[in-house]
Amino acid sequence: MKKTITLIFFIGILFTALFLMISCHKTKTIRLNEIQVIGSHNSYKIPIEQPLWEYLYQIDSVRAKTLQYGHIPIIKQLNLGLRNLELDVLYDPNGGRFTHPKGLEIVKSLGDKPLLYDEDKKLRQPGLKMFHIQDIDFRSHYLLFKDGLKVIKKWSDEHPNHTPIIILINAKDSSHHDLSELLPFTKNALDSIDLEIRSVFKDSQLITPDLVRGNHKTLEEAILTDGWPDMNTVKGRFLFVLDEKEAKNNRYLEGHPSLKNRVMFINSKEGNPEAAFRVINNPIKDFEYIKELVLRGYMVRTRADDGTNESRTNDYCKFEKAKQSGAQIISTDYYVPTKLYKSDYKVVFENNSYERIK
Repeated sequence: MKKTITLIFFIGILFTALFLMISCHKTKTIRLNEIQVIGSHNSYKIPIEQPLWEYLYQIDSVRAKTLQYGHIPIIKQLNLGLRNLELDVLYDPNGGRFTHPKGLEIVKSLGDKPLLYDEDKKLRQPGLKMFHIQDIDFRSHYLLFKDGLKVIKKWSDEHPNHTPIIILINAKDSSHHDLSELLPFTKNALDSIDLEIRSVFKDSQLITPDLVRGNHKTLEEAILTDGWPDMNTVKGRFLFVLDEKEAKNNRYLEGHPSLKNRVMFINSKEGNPEAAFRVINNPIKDFEYIKELVLRGYMVRTRADDGTNESRTNDYCKFEKAKQSGAQIISTDYYVPTKLYKSDYKVVFENNSYERIK
């Protein structure tokens, strides 16, 4: 009888401990930097139409191959489960700069009829435009940056509990030989990105540097001590990142120390007051570096593929390293296989999803 009571006593302790372990696991707070998501690179991009692409291929086959990709509409990407997007913006404060891309004339000169372009005359409107390369890679699901944002917001309003969506912004102003000149992203031009984002999203829909910084003196101090917000606090929100180099970063920071009152985070090297989010594109070359950054508390975006190379050779090395590095955001052009050439390459997590807890 005594042995039976003792056995029951120990079984009771065992079940109590097991219950506590399960309860603790269920209630564990998951923070924003403890997830890993797959997203799309140049998310707005429609493939270059075939006659123009073949023309470019004759001029520079290597370069043309890097441009041979495109995406399904952004809403379909979000419905699929992607939680990272990349949007390129071009400055056009007066409107009308991009209404007649040279590529259309090239297609006509080849004896082909170009596909319809900007039927609604959107490009005549002032404001930021959204496509990849002026004159040659100008097809976009949304030619106006603001139109793309509105569609994303509408989707979010219909799915209010979604995992936060991280959106990288490239402010494009590099001019190419024989292509139309782009306006530079001055401080005022960079300000316009914030203004257009705020014209679509309320503060309550954004994860801003101010929100993450809280009462800390600097943004970096906040993420290295208190860490990033927990997922319950920021579900249904958007985090924007200006993916640029030091010159544009400094212009964006001017008058906004540690990104005070700014919408976007920036790709700032650790040790700076505004450092919190890093863009490290090569997870093979910089594997240990990314691991260290993630361990310390920074968020990192890296890439699973680049320039169509991995898709053409079915090479998953970068993707595997990206997963193992702990980088929170993994960008790809191939969350579904391409239809532009023969390839089965597809970037997805083991459970056929595009987000997971690390």
